[in-house]
Amino acid sequence: MNNLNPNPSYSITLRLKLPNRSGALASVINALGEGGGSLGQIDLIEQSRAISVREIAVNCASESHAQALIDLTKNLPDVELISAKDRTFALHEGGKISVTPKVAVKGQADLAMVYTPGVGRVSAHIGANPGDVYRYTIKSNTIGIVTDGSAVLGLGNLGAAGALPVMEGKAMLFKQFAGLDAFPICLATQDTEEIIQAVKWIAPVFGGINLEDISAPRCFEIEQRLQAELDIPVFHDDQHGTAIVVLAALINALKLVKKQLHQITIVINGAGAAGIAVGRLLKAAGAKNIILCDREGIVSHDRQNLPPSKAEFISAKTGQLRDALVGADVFLGLSSGNIVSPAEISKMATDPIVFAMANPIPEIAPELVTQSVAVMATGRSDYPNQINNVLAFPGILRGALDGRIKRITSAMHLAAAQAIASLITDEEIRSDYIIPSAFDDRVATVVAKAVCEMGAQ
Repeated sequence: MNNLNPNPSYSITLRLKLPNRSGALASVINALGEGGGSLGQIDLIEQSRAISVREIAVNCASESHAQALIDLTKNLPDVELISAKDRTFALHEGGKISVTPKVAVKGQADLAMVYTPGVGRVSAHIGANPGDVYRYTIKSNTIGIVTDGSAVLGLGNLGAAGALPVMEGKAMLFKQFAGLDAFPICLATQDTEEIIQAVKWIAPVFGGINLEDISAPRCFEIEQRLQAELDIPVFHDDQHGTAIVVLAALINALKLVKKQLHQITIVINGAGAAGIAVGRLLKAAGAKNIILCDREGIVSHDRQNLPPSKAEFISAKTGQLRDALVGADVFLGLSSGNIVSPAEISKMATDPIVFAMANPIPEIAPELVTQSVAVMATGRSDYPNQINNVLAFPGILRGALDGRIKRITSAMHLAAAQAIASLITDEEIRSDYIIPSAFDDRVATVVAKAVCEMGAQ
């Protein structure tokens, strides 16, 4: 069981009836530990002279591992399994967000002001003064999170309904980290023109639009068109949120190894929305030598019929990912798990930097290259240096709304990355601390300020 990596996303709650005697609970704890479970909270629910009922939270490594631990408890002597719940699914029951009024309606007078007839005065005023919609409605603080469900996390095309739990989670993060009211808009179409038209139709409600989980290359056109055709900011988090946080982490990682961005060779594996956006932002930041790889290998001059997004990164080097890594200073993985070997990492330049960001399984497990890389980062919360978009998108859109910015630019992306990186001083930077925590409450504030200041220039 030593190769298991339990984490909260596969956690379960076991409700067990045990004999109320010395050692009964210890035997259960030992059995779950030997089965590879990582124990969390243990609560006493009921107790008498004869029995005790306890709930035990257990992190597991997969659904099959969770089931194995459930089966294990069923077979423990003198232990009755009352129930077993998947904690992640339980948390999502009934949805994760709701709409809450900001003012109370306690009587006829309140009703006459918040609704008819008083509300008509406010509507008429906005009709005559359209700019005041920001003052007298939710528009000034509200984000529409728009998806077609075509590229949900690393799971693929799950459709609109399958995307809804992710969009709800996004709305929660906007609220918690930036105080923004966000609402999921999951569209039952994957037609580019229909998506663009739908967003234009609903735009009057929102102060900004966050595009999410729309597959490449359609996502590029959708974002570009909406930016041009709407008068509110549009931000595609899968592209730019990822790129901002990667650049912030890389700024500090390069300080640690004393290398300069314009002098190094960077290999990006994954030519989807995130990979392309990361490459573009790194170029804007000064990177000169970027090698982009996709499923067919290096995006090189001998490849035919490349889409424009990939053609921006044509390399003189040819071959596969393993060839690209030879002598490279930085590897940025935005692809799939377990596709890089320790032997391939060992052929990189001195003091290599590896960001293996595939989720839930990184391109290479950090423990395989502990001794051979200078800096390691992943997309996971159970390893140091998590590259997490939540460091970017709340502050970006907070700043855009606060500054009444109509278009978020690459200059703002660069400023946001610098702001995130600046929260770790040169004296604080370590190989396991190149990026702030997602729960660092300074992040959204400094990012919003950077965006506002850049928008005012």
